[in-house]
Amino acid sequence: MIMKRLVILGAGESGCGAAVLGKAKGYDVFVSDMGGIKPAYMALLEHNGIAFEQNGHTESLILSADEVVKSPGIPDNAPLILKLRGQGTPVISEIEFAARYTGAKMICITGSNGKTTTTSLVFDILRRAGLDVGLAGNIGNSLALQVAQQDHEYYVIELSSFQLDNMYDFKADIAILLNITPDHLDRYDYYFQNYVDAKFRITRNQTGKDAFIYWADDPVIDREIARLRPQATLYPFGSSRNNIAYTDGNCLVVAAPQAAQPLRIPLEELSLQGLHNRQNSMAASIAAQILHIKNETIREALTSFPGVPHRLQYVATVRDVRFINDSKATNVNSCWYALEAMTTPTVLILGGKDKGNDYSEIDALVRRKCHTLVFMGLHNEKLREHFGSGFTTDTGLPLNIIDTDNLQDAVRGAYSAARPGDTVLLSPCCASFDLFSSYEDRGEQFMNAVRAL
Repeated sequence: MIMKRLVILGAGESGCGAAVLGKAKGYDVFVSDMGGIKPAYMALLEHNGIAFEQNGHTESLILSADEVVKSPGIPDNAPLILKLRGQGTPVISEIEFAARYTGAKMICITGSNGKTTTTSLVFDILRRAGLDVGLAGNIGNSLALQVAQQDHEYYVIELSSFQLDNMYDFKADIAILLNITPDHLDRYDYYFQNYVDAKFRITRNQTGKDAFIYWADDPVIDREIARLRPQATLYPFGSSRNNIAYTDGNCLVVAAPQAAQPLRIPLEELSLQGLHNRQNSMAASIAAQILHIKNETIREALTSFPGVPHRLQYVATVRDVRFINDSKATNVNSCWYALEAMTTPTVLILGGKDKGNDYSEIDALVRRKCHTLVFMGLHNEKLREHFGSGFTTDTGLPLNIIDTDNLQDAVRGAYSAARPGDTVLLSPCCASFDLFSSYEDRGEQFMNAVRAL
């Protein structure tokens, strides 16, 4: 029997996990990375006897594949991907590949904002309930590696639009769509509907036996549901009492049909505060009730969950100035939610690799809550143009602008501009790849710069 040739493009967490699973399932596996491979991943490949190359692609070794698993970071219009598709070679995601080899229930979360927090919260609830559960996708270990080495009964998976783009036969048992606002438009021909279409792929292949949890107050989601008519059973959450989860006065209420009785929690008792986290808590609680997890367990998680790093993470108070790390805010809408949660005058640090951003979404909050903006990036021209001359705060005073091209100067400038009782908020609106290797790297450097004050 001739072994099928599986080529993996990208030797990161997902790629190496797919390689190990492919090897375990009898494929002839080859891994290729355009850059260098981290030592830990190289050791994993070598330990499993998997051939690989780094710092470049050998086309002949790749175009001979029967199937290709592509890193989400590689765009679909990359020349090598176009050649593969042109010759009819299937190009799929690691999640698509891994799902072939497990019968686990899949709880999948996507959205422009809140994915990581909601995914982590759902995972926390399921683990507290004693379920055999793995965490995968954009966080946790590779789904493929877990399937290969220690398969679970449940997986909670954070899915980006890039991962959803290359998923075809995969089906989510429970799909959660938190919101859709413009993001990654540089990957979608600067056409918002292409991005919307990618997000709605999370409902692909679902039937009436599956669940689709979504934010009912999002006009984009509402429009697409009316147009697409998803086959899954719908579980909306939002402001109206007609939803499965909603707020009733000062209480969060969750009442999925699978629950013996509604869950009611005072908003002040939620460990994650802010409007966006209220929505995240609703979505996670509905998923838990669908899985017949007791309300007591859900309540325990919602009142004690510590949050996730780099998302509205408190860093320190330096001479009565609070510093908050929201480095994970890589789009404008995420920054909007961060500003909405601020209760003191704010100095906002923003900037980085622009993805086709429209900064007008945060104008009203900037006018109301900020007296200073600090730009931090190699190319701040678009920020200067939008928030420059003529932009005033609600007090009628001009907005103070500090322009920098590195994080250390941004932190020092923000601290100098802050007054006692103020908050300095890093919520960049942009990707991190102009100055940093990742948003985690940006957040860690920010925290180190704060501690050095």
